[in-house]
Amino acid sequence: MMYFLLALAAVILFFILRSPKKPSSKGITLSDSEIKNNLSENVLFYKKLNETDQIAFIERIKTFLNDVFIEGVNVSVTDLDKLLVASSAIIPVFNFPEWHYSNLSGVLLYPDRFNSDLGYASEEKDRMITGMVGSGKLEKQMILSIKALRLGFSNKTDKSNTGIHEFVHLIDGLDGSIDGVPDRLIEHQYSIPWMKLIQKGMADIHNESSDIRPYGGVNESEFFAVASEYFFERPNLMKRKHPELWKAFNSFFGQPEEE
Repeated sequence: MMYFLLALAAVILFFILRSPKKPSSKGITLSDSEIKNNLSENVLFYKKLNETDQIAFIERIKTFLNDVFIEGVNVSVTDLDKLLVASSAIIPVFNFPEWHYSNLSGVLLYPDRFNSDLGYASEEKDRMITGMVGSGKLEKQMILSIKALRLGFSNKTDKSNTGIHEFVHLIDGLDGSIDGVPDRLIEHQYSIPWMKLIQKGMADIHNESSDIRPYGGVNESEFFAVASEYFFERPNLMKRKHPELWKAFNSFFGQPEEE
């Protein structure tokens, strides 16, 4: 009997030691403390939050990674890359605790820029796109250049962040139209004043009298996304240089932490 019990204990111990450690969230192998360290080192928005909000941010990150798959296309995706994608999603909607991206199921990460046919090899022509929200066969998918994703968080002074840009398009499109007027954020009576602000902002870009990135002058939806990058990356600078725009974005998203 004793030998049987010892053998049984040995088998149980074998399977316990053999079992891999359960990750803190689906699709990521980092513990909560490792997630915290990675965010502190790489995501300025997170670093500026108070301790309570940092805990909430991490929980939102984990929920997002449980809901959305992130996959590389001919590129290795690290846990940090997944954290950067999730941070891009959470930053714009951090002041909306119950927010859920019902129009997203997956994010594809490409090695670098790609073209409208999703070609990314060096011999492909017109590789100018760093991010896009999918449609048709790519419905509920987002495609991001992993290089642009990383640059958006490593450069903290350029007012640009590709990940945030594309997630703002998703927010804009929740009403069925990516048109620069996010109905989920703007009450109907403020839509016309907001469109006037967009038109003025685009005119300033066209007249080369604005520090908002020129791509914001393409159309209303791109202005909304580009200006949103500015708001989250350099809120104090926007408040000083574009007070009316800052006021509008503050009413949409809530005030980000001071720089």
